[in-house]
Amino acid sequence: MPGASFREVDVNDIHPNRKQPRQVFDEDELAELAYSIGELGVLQPVVVRPSREAEGPAYELVMGERRWRATQRAGLERIPAIVRETSDDDLLRDALLENLHRSQLNPLEEAAAYQQLMEEFGASQEELSRRIGRSRPQISNTLRLLRLPALVQRRVAAGILSAGHARALLALEDPAEMGRLAQRIVAEGLSVRATEEAVTLSKSRKPTVRRSAQTQERHRERLDYIADAFSDKLDTSVKINLGARKGRMTIEFASVEDLNRIISVLDPQGLPENQE
Repeated sequence: MPGASFREVDVNDIHPNRKQPRQVFDEDELAELAYSIGELGVLQPVVVRPSREAEGPAYELVMGERRWRATQRAGLERIPAIVRETSDDDLLRDALLENLHRSQLNPLEEAAAYQQLMEEFGASQEELSRRIGRSRPQISNTLRLLRLPALVQRRVAAGILSAGHARALLALEDPAEMGRLAQRIVAEGLSVRATEEAVTLSKSRKPTVRRSAQTQERHRERLDYIADAFSDKLDTSVKINLGARKGRMTIEFASVEDLNRIISVLDPQGLPENQE
């Protein structure tokens, strides 16, 4: 490749790519790779560029951070490297593409990398699609994962929830409800299909619950209005309570004379005289 050279570089002369989208490195996989490198050496060179930092190591990783880390673990002092000039615009893209092609990014790391590319380089989803060879709907669906609550994001990043589970949860509007269903997925081992059905069931219940609450509120307002009207008419406290099966209307009075006054207001013709 024009402008590129192959050489062996001291592992201490390399610093990680500051824009590396991958944040999680599986310890067991690193240990296995370190053992392989210790036995066979590094079979595929890493890619580096001259560092842009004024101090510190001379090279910055572009591709191959797992190999570089494993080489250090294996106790080797030097690593084969392709040294080439790489622009800042291409640095994150190259690191992202390497991990995407190796399927080593978890869904949240992939979403964060897309977001970073778009923000740093002012790219639209369509432009990003052309630059990295992923479909725009795939990029869009991955970016939506960043809307998940933090607790759910951590479970996706840890591999406890799949990207399919996460996309199903995004159909819910309430973050708290997303969290509750995520806990249920883990506890009950729900499949993506079962999660989608649970989301559909939850959404179908909401309008009924909302209408029921609105109806109850209207009834409460009506009963309060009636109680206030009777209170004004009878010049005493009147309360109306509506239960599940029946209601109750309570009229307070201070004395027998006050009770007779209230009765006379309710029934101007009066009650029949006591015949005793």
